[in-house]
Amino acid sequence: MTEQISKADINTTIAEARRQIADNWSWFLALGILLLIAGVAAIAFPLLSTIATKIALDWIFLIAGALIVVHAFSIRQWQGFLVSLLIGVLYLVAGAWLAFTPFAGVVALTILLAALFLAEGVLEVIMAVRVRPHEGWGWLLLSGLIAIAVGVLIAAELPSSAAWAIGLLTGINLLSSGVSFVALALAGRRAGRGSPVPA
Repeated sequence: MTEQISKADINTTIAEARRQIADNWSWFLALGILLLIAGVAAIAFPLLSTIATKIALDWIFLIAGALIVVHAFSIRQWQGFLVSLLIGVLYLVAGAWLAFTPFAGVVALTILLAALFLAEGVLEVIMAVRVRPHEGWGWLLLSGLIAIAVGVLIAAELPSSAAWAIGLLTGINLLSSGVSFVALALAGRRAGRGSPVPA
């Protein structure tokens, strides 16, 4: 027997998602700011040697992954918990692979980044759909679509993309993710203070 979802159930689910974001807006904001800082750092690294970029990305992915996982566990009741956790694990796996394979080719690294961005983009689109229509969900959706576009661009330009893609596109991706989390945090903060939230 199929259960019919009522409008009241949908409204309750939306209200719970908004409450979780409002209660934990500072975690969203901290994560967003850290991702923005990581994005700026990543964009600066293409000016350095390939090895320096690779070493920096090891740490950027490991730190970003750890922060996303900690963030996910700090708000376990939030609807986006599992997707946020998976994104964090993706960053950790990518960072660990880079750290423990120091002589891996730049082309192999570029392929890995393309796969990471595609997977992260799909997961962020899913997360955006799950928290919709909370204010800021569109930023998550945009971030996911940007990540997918970045992954496709890197893959389509191989092997020449290996020379420029690593730092620049990683930074752009981290910046877009940071903006999306800051937007959700500010929306949650306004909701927690009782300010009207635009539809």
